Amino acid sequence: MHTSGINDLQAEVAEDDNEFDNEPGAQFAQAQVPVEGAGRRLDQILAELFPQYSRSRLQAWNKEGKVRVDGALLAGKTKLFGGEQIDLEAQAEADGRHKPQPIPLDIRYQDEALIILHKPAGLVVHPAAGNADGTLLNALLHYDPELDKVPRAGIVHRLDKETSGLLMVARSLEAQNSLVQQLQARSITREYLAVVFGVLTGGGTVEARIGRHPVERKRMAVTRDGREAVTHYRVVEAFRTHHLLRLQLETGRTHQIRVHMAHIHHPLVGDPLYGGRLRLPPGASPALIETLRGFPRQALHAARLGLVHPLSGAYMEWRAELPEDMQQLIAALRHDRDEVADA
Repeated sequence: MHTSGINDLQAEVAEDDNEFDNEPGAQFAQAQVPVEGAGRRLDQILAELFPQYSRSRLQAWNKEGKVRVDGALLAGKTKLFGGEQIDLEAQAEADGRHKPQPIPLDIRYQDEALIILHKPAGLVVHPAAGNADGTLLNALLHYDPELDKVPRAGIVHRLDKETSGLLMVARSLEAQNSLVQQLQARSITREYLAVVFGVLTGGGTVEARIGRHPVERKRMAVTRDGREAVTHYRVVEAFRTHHLLRLQLETGRTHQIRVHMAHIHHPLVGDPLYGGRLRLPPGASPALIETLRGFPRQALHAARLGLVHPLSGAYMEWRAELPEDMQQLIAALRHDRDEVADA
């Protein structure tokens, strides 16, 4: 689904006395209600179709007449049939809730629509309970103050605090809407490298719904009532009791790779939530034992990112090299494998 130009949208609703006011700074977005949305409330559907905006902002815009459903103004509690077209007038306005902070950014590409950056392990993406500042969002607001007018400072997807790698940021409402729609269409390439425990052959796909853990609220879990989640993986390199995997996300659920790999009994090295007890290769050298015990995070890196540019329509792709800690981990596992093979 694509963002409509102002003139196109005006032409579609020109016969309606309550047409959009076309306020300065407005951007227009369109989306179609999926068939499975039948019987669900408009306010719920809005939150799912336009996740870049907060629920409170969407509700306010709907009350202000900035949401049309097949050209009509509807209350947020109205239940939909599925298949309707939703037109949204999103108003760019300064947020002001978060303060800019001079935190270094590793920017790999930027233009008027996009910023592609490499997030180091240890950096939280968005402020939340326990991390009120010192986040990537605070760094972005310092780097480009105009991002305060874009929801979540242009951040459209996240990496866990201890996951390193590539992340995209939109510099306008139009660009953000394009990227969100590409995520929903599953057309953005997101490829990861991970070191996992256990012996695998070839590759495979994990299709298992993910939802909040029923008891431990900080964890996610494979649950019957969770949201659809699909992860593809293949073996890049085999060690004695570990593997380096290349994984590709079809969906983007919280902790998806970590949950899925633990679900098939191949948890990520160093994962504090899903890794379970430390597993050591039989006869491992003291150096390898020290490396595995001391690895400080889940061994997961967002290595490749590809998308259609929101303005030019051209496909673009970026790659990020493995960080030093994962390189050292892989080197130690290689040495262990080769040493045993030569014995």
